Amino acid sequence: MNNLIRCLIIFVYLSFTNCLSISAQENPGEIKELLESINSSFENLSHRLDQIEKAIDDIYWYNKVGDVAVIDKVYMTGPPLRKEKNPTAQGAGNPVKFRSYVFIPKDIDPDKKYPLLVFPHGGVHSNFSTYYAHIIRELMAQQYIVVAAEYRGSTGYGRSHYRKIDYGGLEVEDVDASRAYMIENYNIVDPDHVGIIGWSHGGLIALHNIFDHPEHYKVAYAGVPVSDLIARMGYKTQRYRDLYSADFHIGKTAYEDVNEYRKRSPAWQAHKLQTPLLIHTNTTDADVNVLEVEHLIKSLKAEGKKFEYEIYQEIPGGHSFDRMDTKKAKEIRLKIYNFLGGYLDPPKKLSTVDDLQKAAYIF
Repeated sequence: MNNLIRCLIIFVYLSFTNCLSISAQENPGEIKELLESINSSFENLSHRLDQIEKAIDDIYWYNKVGDVAVIDKVYMTGPPLRKEKNPTAQGAGNPVKFRSYVFIPKDIDPDKKYPLLVFPHGGVHSNFSTYYAHIIRELMAQQYIVVAAEYRGSTGYGRSHYRKIDYGGLEVEDVDASRAYMIENYNIVDPDHVGIIGWSHGGLIALHNIFDHPEHYKVAYAGVPVSDLIARMGYKTQRYRDLYSADFHIGKTAYEDVNEYRKRSPAWQAHKLQTPLLIHTNTTDADVNVLEVEHLIKSLKAEGKKFEYEIYQEIPGGHSFDRMDTKKAKEIRLKIYNFLGGYLDPPKKLSTVDDLQKAAYIF
């Protein structure tokens, strides 16, 4: 089998170089077309691999939390695309379709109502994976119902969904649509006790949701939230900036349209805060530089807003400092749950780190 694979690789390589040689002699323009075709093929292959990885991780969810949660993946809609490639094409203007994970504690009473946590994942292009498995177990132990949207731009759903990305834009409405879906379809959800939590890009989405829809959420937690896209474009690499200025995304750089990036930055929307909010950040975060979150904190203070925050000093784990499996991370998560619980009143609160340990790790 290994020899067969080697032969196939050699055959593809020789065919490719032969094509380039012929093209270079006969028509240099063909080289460009060929390279574009190859790049497109590799992009499609990458998305197919993402879909396979997502399918495997979906199975893993049942292995990791299936003993404590009823797990489902539901299909719903959000607003139409922000910009249509062909506004007059068939289907143009239709709502964007996406899936959301639903986690329901197995030990709840179906005749009662329970608090809902809306949980957007992080990443410019990423998805809700079993990276969060222990946190989901901790939330199930408190008898929260959780919905986690695979909003536009998420990976594992093909090229088309990937290219629908609208960072800090309509993805926020997708996440809020997942909240509305749960209230409309599950009688066990208490519509008066809904909170939102998120880390990194998920923290940005959580912030925009409470800024734009304060009546929908009683409380919010934003961990290491992306807070200032203008500053972010300054300290990140060109490859990272290209994710935003891609023609299927914002389509412009921050230099070309600074107001668009400002609109998508929570630090510049601080005047909208009405919802109880807790913010955490870490000085050793190598992804979301602490300066972004400090700008958010200073903006909220300047607007006279009431909120809680903590800037952790050099906690191991950097960007993931309170999502890890260390004792320190568990202590910090307990603080988060105590803050959320003060507004959402879950039936079974976690009082100690030992309670959290048993909920997420069994022993």
